Amino acid sequence: MKQNILKEKSFAFAVRIVNLYKYLKKQHGEYIISQQLIRSGTSVGALIREAEHAESTKDFIHKLNVGLKEANESKYWLDLLAATDFLTTDMFDSLNRDCEELLKLLIASVKTSKLKLK
Repeated sequence: MKQNILKEKSFAFAVRIVNLYKYLKKQHGEYIISQQLIRSGTSVGALIREAEHAESTKDFIHKLNVGLKEANESKYWLDLLAATDFLTTDMFDSLNRDCEELLKLLIASVKTSKLKLK
């Protein structure tokens, strides 16, 4: 069976986001930003899973584009958490690296799919 890097990386990112959410609630009593992050961070993988069974190539591209927007939103919340000292530099760097990698993979997948559509 072919390995799906995007699916695996997005799931691993979602797991990290859920664990970060639990940490922020328990250690910092932070509920607002972390709730925004858990919504956007976990929806990336869900949209990628939806795209697997897209009705058409256009639908596939649309779902990946929405996932791309959610990944970008997640990056915003991570930036904000770092800027407000809820995340250590090491925590931020690691999560940000994963988020950036997802963004790059999604951009490449969308570009490739658009080329195939033409």
